[in-house]
Amino acid sequence: MARSGRNARGPLVGLLIAALVSLACAGGGLAEPEGERPAPEVSKASPEANTTRADSTTSVAEFEQDVADAQAIAERYWAAQFKASAQRFQPIRRITPYQREGEVSCGGQPLPRNNAVYCSQGDFIAYDVAWSVGAFRQVGDAFVFYLLGHEYAHGIQVRLGINYSFTIQQELQADCMAGAYLGDSVRSGALTLAEGDLDEFREGVAAVGDDPDQPWFAEGSHGTAEQRTDSFFRGYERSLEACDLG
Repeated sequence: MARSGRNARGPLVGLLIAALVSLACAGGGLAEPEGERPAPEVSKASPEANTTRADSTTSVAEFEQDVADAQAIAERYWAAQFKASAQRFQPIRRITPYQREGEVSCGGQPLPRNNAVYCSQGDFIAYDVAWSVGAFRQVGDAFVFYLLGHEYAHGIQVRLGINYSFTIQQELQADCMAGAYLGDSVRSGALTLAEGDLDEFREGVAAVGDDPDQPWFAEGSHGTAEQRTDSFFRGYERSLEACDLG
């Protein structure tokens, strides 16, 4: 996946930007949360690192560079959207890898292994580096851009004051927003997809879907593989207009 320095453009029409609010550490809003708690896991399963795609994306250095590139492109993209609506953009404060359970906390609660979250209380993204590198090696580098885009979208939801009653609504919208950030970045030239990257997006998003029998209204639900891929590609193909932001 190649990158360029050009900014992605596009309006965020009719949205009122809220100041950072003290929602739960769930990446986005849950209705009237009781205290601070970490976001639900992005995945219920931890990919193994023993299957590597033919693109040879295997080294930790490559992974770290992809994370840095994905962060830079996300920041440019969302800054452009906010600017188009004459609003001030505040980037997410930091992105923090961790290796052990409890090494990083959100709102006083330790983050578990095999997880990636946006923590609203500290305005940061944290991810289990072993789990994330395993996904990078199994699925490909496109998964890193999706993962970062999904968690960054939760930070944007907080900035926009979006607060749904059910976790799944928040999560599927974040998938759509991640798709919009990536699709718009490709169309603007900020990102160039390599052969197979679209398949990696589809494979990666589907891999983090809930079990088919997961109740829609259960706290922590993210959506089935079909729901998540549908939401992602709606955003990818139709931009933010598909994401019900306002």
